[in-house]
Amino acid sequence: MTAAQQLFLQFSAISDVGRIRKDNQDSGYAGPWLLTVCDGVGGAVRGDLASATAVQALRKLDSPPSDDPLSQVAGAIHRANDRISELIDEDPALNGTSTTASVLLFDGTVVAVGHLGDSRAYLLRAGELRQLTHDHTFVQSLIDEGRITEEQSRTHPHRNLILKAVDGIRHEEPDLFEVPVQVGDRLLVCSDGACGFLTDDRMADILRSGTPDFAAVELVRASLEAGSSDNVTCIVAEVVATAPEPALEPLLVGAAAELPRRLAASGATRSRGFRGHRSGDTGEIPAIQSDLPIDLPGDVRAIASDPIDPEAARYAPRPPARYTWLKRLLVTTVLVGLGWIALAFAWSWSQSQFYVGVQDDKVTIFRGLNAQIPGIEVSRPYEVSDVDTDYLSEIDIEALTGGIEAADLDDAHATVENYAAFQDIPQ
Repeated sequence: MTAAQQLFLQFSAISDVGRIRKDNQDSGYAGPWLLTVCDGVGGAVRGDLASATAVQALRKLDSPPSDDPLSQVAGAIHRANDRISELIDEDPALNGTSTTASVLLFDGTVVAVGHLGDSRAYLLRAGELRQLTHDHTFVQSLIDEGRITEEQSRTHPHRNLILKAVDGIRHEEPDLFEVPVQVGDRLLVCSDGACGFLTDDRMADILRSGTPDFAAVELVRASLEAGSSDNVTCIVAEVVATAPEPALEPLLVGAAAELPRRLAASGATRSRGFRGHRSGDTGEIPAIQSDLPIDLPGDVRAIASDPIDPEAARYAPRPPARYTWLKRLLVTTVLVGLGWIALAFAWSWSQSQFYVGVQDDKVTIFRGLNAQIPGIEVSRPYEVSDVDTDYLSEIDIEALTGGIEAADLDDAHATVENYAAFQDIPQ
């Protein structure tokens, strides 16, 4: 293959609401130049709106890229973030919504990748699967530090905590890199409803078989059979030497495809089947049914009536608190006040301390601490006695020079009287 050889993508995209959730928070898009999956935070319209908004902004990339595709990807992700920010400004109730974003922009020989969150992109080459993206999650940080294994991360109680996402508030910088591709490569972009429940070996087995259409369907089906409690979205693309005939139409799946209908006709009954077929119609594959509660890893046990949805508390980014500057000012004022109180207490205590030393060759009682702190006077002469150091031994002078601690003022007077006995001075 020469550098000038033009390659093409044969792609498929499918999204399923899953067996438990009522709404699909995932959105996906697959086209001749662009593959992207966004997974929104759960709850009301927030998650599906965030992911759908992001995909609608990102899908504008689906055209032959420029000479700098990485900049195009970064710019599109930032524009998606800005669009979500505009929605929040229009409706403050959306404050806190966010979405992951895994974006693959194809230029005919290279894939430019942009990534935020825990959706993933994989490359299957010569039968070997390689994860391209790196999760921005709490458990991934534990894996990176060697504190837990990949297998342990699947059942970790904080496995849903995401550290970076597209949220309209923080302008997070996405991971950006390029991956050269060759004929026969297969690309997978998926939400964590798939990669969070399927092992790499299982995904590789499925990606090695059949067409991209078949692989996408089987990946979703296998995720549900593995106990996935989340929405599942999979985009599969194969790198081919000739353009597919007939030309493939772009596929828009998940919330990005369904949300306009939901907003236009709220309360309309929706099918739970797979989304995304070549004809543009809904592809129906019966959802796996079970009358038993669904067993999930660890201590989690989810059924349709679970009162707590872990997806609703998924993302670490939170909307900034109101009046943050005032709260910071109050905290600073309180801390400064406490500091002054501590200093006043320390000064008061120091002034109740006494020791005996030497001042101008006279035995002297000092008030304060027997210490030296540069720039700070922590003691001062309190009483200068008539005891002259000329009448004292070198050992006594050395002891006085270092300071002799006293329990109180009376104890200091007693020390001075002991030294007065060494010279003939009326007492």
